[in-house]
Amino acid sequence: MEEQKEGTSRRDFFKSGALATLPLMIPATGLGPYGQAEPGITGPEGKNSPVNFVYDGPWFSPQAYMEKLQEIDKEKPIEPDVYCSGGVTKELEDEFARITGKEKAIYLPSGTMANQLAMKLLNGNNTKVIVPENSHIFRDEADAAQSIHRLRLIPLGRDKAYFGLTELQEAIRYLDENEVFKSGLGTVVIENPIRRADGTVIPLETIKEVTAYCREQGYNLHLDGARIHIASAYSKVPVPEYASHFDTIYVSLYKYLNAAGGGILCGDAALIDQVPHQIKILGGNMLQGWYNTAMALHYLEGVEERWSRIVRSAEALLPELNNINGIQISPVTEGSNVYDMQLEKEISMQKFTNYMLQEHRISFRPPENTGIVKFKVNQTLLTRDPDAIIRAFKSGIEMARVT
Repeated sequence: MEEQKEGTSRRDFFKSGALATLPLMIPATGLGPYGQAEPGITGPEGKNSPVNFVYDGPWFSPQAYMEKLQEIDKEKPIEPDVYCSGGVTKELEDEFARITGKEKAIYLPSGTMANQLAMKLLNGNNTKVIVPENSHIFRDEADAAQSIHRLRLIPLGRDKAYFGLTELQEAIRYLDENEVFKSGLGTVVIENPIRRADGTVIPLETIKEVTAYCREQGYNLHLDGARIHIASAYSKVPVPEYASHFDTIYVSLYKYLNAAGGGILCGDAALIDQVPHQIKILGGNMLQGWYNTAMALHYLEGVEERWSRIVRSAEALLPELNNINGIQISPVTEGSNVYDMQLEKEISMQKFTNYMLQEHRISFRPPENTGIVKFKVNQTLLTRDPDAIIRAFKSGIEMARVT
């Protein structure tokens, strides 16, 4: 009884703690190469807020993040969760279930865990999963599928943005014809939009063709939709439409919903109800997640309209920037919020980006080996008058011109 009482008291303490115990922290400062803002240098929206062409969202400093949480809490007191159950975390989960049209949703500490558990639970006793060769699952999750979940990933679409129905059918036929001891293909994964393909958005017809075939053949389907609202804004395909073609969908909470971390996995209740145990045995159980879920819930409200504004603002701004002598910003084929920015050879990229950050609080990624800068638009574009951004670019180009 004493142990139970102590556990209950500890939970009650954490439930009542909430924002009262947030420490004051100093925001990060400093410049990265080519004037790139280091993570944490940008702040919340407002007059003269930084504009970054680096991330999918603002990327708060520690101090700005806590200030934003305080602001959210004043508007509506944040109800903390206990072991990521209840409170604002439950509110976020319910809202994602509604948005995606799925029975249930669950908060996880990382997108990697969300993707991995979706594949594990969808695959059952099968061992093989087909994934895009350029996907986060195949390239960026440290072979977790093989190391932890005993899954064999079959990559498709090498040297292409995405694979289509024909390539999928050929791969499945090859496996059937050449494997003597068949261990079973259970799941097919699609990522949309595709980070390693510069934000390429897969055409809806391609998704429909692939998923309809998989349904006919009895394969389960998972969508890595970390940035799905961005895909929706550019394709004009609603998020529920994308989600309807898959058994599960993962959405990131920190790409453009501005949380410090975490992800949401949505699907049938029977599958989602198995996830808490999997989180626990993998060491991902967290005492509280409200500091992530409260931020994400705040920015989830109005996300469709906000990204529509971002798209319209970029469509109006980029032609004006391309009229400036010495700079060219080009869209990616079937792309979303990622563009290719190039400067003419007589303009110093380092001088330009350093000047833009120091004088105008506008930041960029460092250039790739080709000299191209991957130029991302996000909600910080809405915090500055477009004419002021154009004037900043004009002055920056002239200042950085090598004579």
